[in-house]
Amino acid sequence: MYRVDLNCDMGESFGAYKMGTDEEILSFVTSANIACGFHAGDPATMRKTVKHALEKGVGIGAHPGLPDLAGFGRRNMDISPQEAYDMVVYQIGSLYGFVKAEGASMQHVKPHGALYNMAAKSPELSKAIAEAVYKVDPELILFGLSGSELVKAGEAIGLRTANEVFADRTYQQDGTLTSRRQPDALLTDHDKAVQQVVRMVKEGKVLSQQGVDVAIKADTVCIHGDGPYALVFARQIRELLEIQGVTVQAVRYK
Repeated sequence: MYRVDLNCDMGESFGAYKMGTDEEILSFVTSANIACGFHAGDPATMRKTVKHALEKGVGIGAHPGLPDLAGFGRRNMDISPQEAYDMVVYQIGSLYGFVKAEGASMQHVKPHGALYNMAAKSPELSKAIAEAVYKVDPELILFGLSGSELVKAGEAIGLRTANEVFADRTYQQDGTLTSRRQPDALLTDHDKAVQQVVRMVKEGKVLSQQGVDVAIKADTVCIHGDGPYALVFARQIRELLEIQGVTVQAVRYK
């Protein structure tokens, strides 16, 4: 039997600026990565997103990023492991308060954007992030790029981990994501993206931009909620996975 979690980055509106269709997408995903105010999000948005996720029975995760609202957390910053630790503890704590206030519990932590990609390659940053998650709550699940240093660091410290793959991103032959600075970083053809997801889940492979198959483990699939067609995309992926005999469920049930 094939099983996979379907997650989405959300709660990324800020003040008067609205981003994404979170409430609608929550009907098709099983885990929500909620921005914690550094790269996006604000207290009111966090509260509302937590409530909507709980109403839909969707697993809640903190989505800590770099302190870069203008760059949406997608620009690299030269931070130390200690700074990474402090940022992650702070942001997990901010979302934890809203989850606790609703009488619920948090499921996971998934770093955002540049912090996520930097940690994927850096053992030092990954160790600091994994330690931050573990010390806040060792029962939390750490999401990281499939086969990355972040997943290795989580496993080493004793956390449950989820190897993440991306529906709408292209891959390099070393298993990393193509940089967003490259014109071919995103898969805009929904049919190709959906087929890529099915293959990653059922075959454990993804075709890189160099034309080489890369072995990959898919515990959870990410859909970006800020795209113009995110809602349609989420529905298509959920429907096709189920048609293909894949059980879509939150990682806490795996």
